[in-house]
Amino acid sequence: MAREQLEVLTALDAAKTQWYHFTAIVIAGMGFFTDAYDLFCISLVTKLLGRIYYYREGADAPGSLPPNVAAAVNGVAFCGTLSGQLFFGWLGDRMGRKRVYGMTLMCMVLCSIASGLSFGSTPGSVMATLCFFRFWLGFGIGGDYPLSATIMSEYANKKTRGAFIAAVFAMQGFGILTGGVVTLIVSAAFRAAFHTPAYQDAPLASTPPQADFVWRFILMFGAVPAGLHLLGTATCWFLLDIAFYSQNLFQKDIFTAINWIPKAKTMSALEEVHRIARAQTLIALCGTVPGYWFTVALIDRIGRFWIQLGGFFFMAVFMLGLAFPYHHWTTPGNHIGFVVLYGLTFFFANFGPNSTTFIVPAEIFPARLRSTCHGISAAAGKLGAIVGSFGFLYLAQNQDPAKVDHGYKAGIGVRNSLFILAACNFLGMGFTFCAPESNGLSLEELSRENEEEAPDARTVPV
Repeated sequence: MAREQLEVLTALDAAKTQWYHFTAIVIAGMGFFTDAYDLFCISLVTKLLGRIYYYREGADAPGSLPPNVAAAVNGVAFCGTLSGQLFFGWLGDRMGRKRVYGMTLMCMVLCSIASGLSFGSTPGSVMATLCFFRFWLGFGIGGDYPLSATIMSEYANKKTRGAFIAAVFAMQGFGILTGGVVTLIVSAAFRAAFHTPAYQDAPLASTPPQADFVWRFILMFGAVPAGLHLLGTATCWFLLDIAFYSQNLFQKDIFTAINWIPKAKTMSALEEVHRIARAQTLIALCGTVPGYWFTVALIDRIGRFWIQLGGFFFMAVFMLGLAFPYHHWTTPGNHIGFVVLYGLTFFFANFGPNSTTFIVPAEIFPARLRSTCHGISAAAGKLGAIVGSFGFLYLAQNQDPAKVDHGYKAGIGVRNSLFILAACNFLGMGFTFCAPESNGLSLEELSRENEEEAPDARTVPV
């Protein structure tokens, strides 16, 4: 029986690329497309939620989510994702990948719809309902991480396995891009239908009642698509996600700080959503999406190690390039250089550790533990996302108490926050050496499961 199983695995490793490989990419990739859309679309509508549910009569600036509510709305899905990665990763090894994968997709579809239908008689109850459904949405998303990677790694052949797994993960870029595009379309349609003044001209009229449908449509759209090695994979993913999710979720605040996006009080509610979506979509189009597909094209040529190491290095370098002359970048007229460097950090995140931390855990662990270990590594990543989404929200606040957002305490500022993110990337470079090179080796050689045929599986860093 063991010999027959080994023959099947060997046949899969040696098989030529066929149509079923691309079918598997599409099936597993659509789950990741949905994951990314659902996780990141919330950052596009949090400003709108504040205007709708936390309007303060007579205030000089539009309403905003209180700190505890903003932290919960932004971060609760990551708490669910962490739990889901651990649970479904384990369950996938017990019940089978395909069966459990179907469960995760169903959970994601139902909770995406439910998030858009969040209800309540008070602003607090609406936010509580939204957080409840987004937690379970994150729980379903968590299962997709270990399962889609493991399914693809076991279907792919040895020669192109890295590219196939990277192609699945690269669908995350399209999910992020689609989030921006959908928000652009929805906000533009509502702006055309309901002409509203800027907040400073007519505070109450700047947020029409129909704006409550905007965020609901955007969230519900997510239902449409539906050891040493472990230390290395988990820690790299953890450190990467601190930086990656901090950058992604709060780029709207950074762009406002450097004056690329105007101050909130100079715009209507829908214009603000439109401008945020336009800025984030431009970053996704020019930096995020190309990074994913550079990985797809080059990962089986360059190797996992050099892509991950180089990605961490260049992310750190560009973040330092943003942080040291930060006061120069915030001077009117200098924001273009900041945006270019900021976009390059996203490019090297995705042509780097954001892709490789997803691929390597799917390759280097034994079959009986592969999904579980990938789930643990992915959960460590989402722990980093939680740290980043909650921590950056407070740390990036202005050091001057008179200039902080309403309800927040003074922080360390965007500049010092960028130094911290750069340090996380340098640490990620160090932990990259803990994982073995997997390029060109079969899954059995990497995990030493056919010890007689491959007694000395290579452990030189990628």
